[in-house]
Amino acid sequence: LGITELGAILELPPSTVHGIVASLRDHGLVVKEPHGQRYMLGPTLLQLSNVYLDTLDVRARAMRWTGDLSERTGLAVRLGVEFFDQVIVIHHEPRPDGTRQMPETGVTIPAHASALGKVLLAYRPAFLQSLLGKVPLRSLTGDTIVEPVELEKVLVEVVEKGYAVEDEEAVLGEASIAVPVADRDSEAIAAIAVVLPASQQPVADSVLTLLREAARNVSRELGSPTWPPVVAEIDD
Repeated sequence: LGITELGAILELPPSTVHGIVASLRDHGLVVKEPHGQRYMLGPTLLQLSNVYLDTLDVRARAMRWTGDLSERTGLAVRLGVEFFDQVIVIHHEPRPDGTRQMPETGVTIPAHASALGKVLLAYRPAFLQSLLGKVPLRSLTGDTIVEPVELEKVLVEVVEKGYAVEDEEAVLGEASIAVPVADRDSEAIAAIAVVLPASQQPVADSVLTLLREAARNVSRELGSPTWPPVVAEIDD
């Protein structure tokens, strides 16, 4: 469709439609047809659909355990997977305290600024290489790690400890701790995190134990023979 056609369908001025289409084009969601002035769907949609299909199984198998984790810790829980240079939350369990909370499923967080992302970056070197190819890293707060060397040091510790911590690096006042979820190849394909106020850091050992237990159970259901996962090799 062309800008004029889209404007008529959406009942928006052509100038507004042009701005929206330009943004979608920048992200590969639409492309301009060769030698023409009309637009069609772009390749990024295929990547999005692949992410969706790949995460159906892990999300389905994790929901029981994330719900139990939230109930036992009293904290919100996120399940996240790699999404370009970010992490996308594919399932969110709100705090079980009955308060109104924003649904987070579908929310994306820069990988270097989240516990979920640090886990995946630590266990998936190809993901880290992709991220570092896009430096400088974006700063979200004064505590966001933006120096590649510093980030790589943190990721070494993540593998040594088996978990990652984020403390006001993405959102002021918020902290999280995450552990990996492994597939049948014993590789990290997702991460589970509990979210808590930064004032409650460090997290209690009992919470970390429950978090590890949940990740181990999800990994077992996905066919992983071991947990924590191994660090994936980079394909040549």
